Amino acid sequence: MKKNRSLLFLIFAFIFAQFAWLGLLGLWIYWYVVNYLIIEQVGDKLSPQIVLDSPNVLIFVGGIILIVLIATAMFLIFRNLTVQVKLTKLYDNFISNVTHELKSPLASIQLYLETLHFKDVPPEKQKEFYALMIRDSKRLKKLIDSILEISRLEKKRIAHNFHIYNADEVIRQLISDSIEQFRLTEGAVKILGEAPCKCVVDKDAMQIVFDNLTDNAMKYSIQPAEITIKLSCAKKYVVVEFADKGIGINQNNQKYIFNKFQRIDNRNIPNVKGTGLGLYWVKGIIKFHGGKITASSEGLNKGTTFKIELPIYQSSKKFYVNRLLRETARKQKKQRSENGE
Repeated sequence: MKKNRSLLFLIFAFIFAQFAWLGLLGLWIYWYVVNYLIIEQVGDKLSPQIVLDSPNVLIFVGGIILIVLIATAMFLIFRNLTVQVKLTKLYDNFISNVTHELKSPLASIQLYLETLHFKDVPPEKQKEFYALMIRDSKRLKKLIDSILEISRLEKKRIAHNFHIYNADEVIRQLISDSIEQFRLTEGAVKILGEAPCKCVVDKDAMQIVFDNLTDNAMKYSIQPAEITIKLSCAKKYVVVEFADKGIGINQNNQKYIFNKFQRIDNRNIPNVKGTGLGLYWVKGIIKFHGGKITASSEGLNKGTTFKIELPIYQSSKKFYVNRLLRETARKQKKQRSENGE
């Protein structure tokens, strides 16, 4: 839908520029013909001094306005074409990355299956192979699910499962689940402060946020990841500051990291895998919750801090948050009805 709107906008801008250009050309032709006829008829009687009368002034001003409009239309066309070229380049990079990400676990699974099929593998080794294949299949499923979820998120078709939670309790639980999933060492994650307020959260979606931030902290840390998470309640928002001690982000790249397909390459960590969708996904989920996320870094090798702000229940964005709860209740009622409950 967005692509169609963009194309229609470009077509409209192009047609508008042509009409403006033809209008300008028509004005100049009119001005030239009228003045030529005047000179032909009364040229001998004209004073040598040139006097601009009001019709010529209007034509002159109108011509300038049309030139500005043409320049504006052409600028908009050029800008949109530049954006499209950039998106195409990012999309090509994404295809390259995602193809590599898909092929790696598939190749691994195929290798283990061929080994099991053609060779006499001891039972203990078979168990190890099965465990590795399960791990790679989960990695494959996770990648495919992430791509599908991005599509659903953009179309606003994600599953609604919003409920009211104590912010401190639910965030600590989500962080704990991320720590367990990524098998971080004891003491790798420090949680400071408290958030004794209520918020409306889809736990499954918010788990994706903390999983992605934790995964990023691990990927972009030369040493074992060290993460500090600060919790607090401001006047209208639950604030979560997620800070790591990784390679950081230089100033020029900080505004791009939430873009789709965007990956910040660093020669210090050349083998970081990914599709460039993680932080784009994170921002979309936070936005869908009615919140916002920002990133800051003092520079390379100085770590990165992600600041998440979620509306406090009944204190901020009441209409939007209540709509999320109503939509959840409606969908759950529909599911119960379909299940015959």
